[in-house]
Amino acid sequence: MSVSIVARRYAQALLELGLEQGNLEKVVEDVTTIANAWHTSPELRNALENPLVAHAAKRALIGELSEQIGAAPVTRSALLLLVDRRRTKTLPYLAKTLAELADRRKGIVRAEVTSAAALSEAYYARLRAQLEKMTGKRVVLDQVTDPTLIAGVITRIGDRIFDGSLRTRLQSLRDALMPPG
Repeated sequence: MSVSIVARRYAQALLELGLEQGNLEKVVEDVTTIANAWHTSPELRNALENPLVAHAAKRALIGELSEQIGAAPVTRSALLLLVDRRRTKTLPYLAKTLAELADRRKGIVRAEVTSAAALSEAYYARLRAQLEKMTGKRVVLDQVTDPTLIAGVITRIGDRIFDGSLRTRLQSLRDALMPPG
């Protein structure tokens, strides 16, 4: 079974439990925090993924991490279930999917805005307003900088990409001028 399917199932279950218990925001925050730790710490990933590390040690590690961040009991249980079923690799996908599901329930859509350098808050406000007008939903912007763009902006909402980068325009121009071959 693919990682994304597994992550979606766990995310859907966590969403329903969070709604039922009235602590969905806390659950999303907890899972995101642990997923970020998993993503940024090779030692943590190795400890959780290494078959030579005892299962009890993995459970203890997740228990300790959950306690350190003050995780909700449902989050702790879900993370321990991931360990028990040897599915900790799904953690980043689970966090992303859970956040998307929670946002969707609130009528929020996330847009990733990539630019060569940081842009002004006024620009982001205008962009947000335009995207909200286009989508009919509240938009949250995730700002990313990528110096290889040279100039311009790439905006991604789900699977839709609006590419206004100079890099892409130059590539298109080159493709138009150069014969295939």
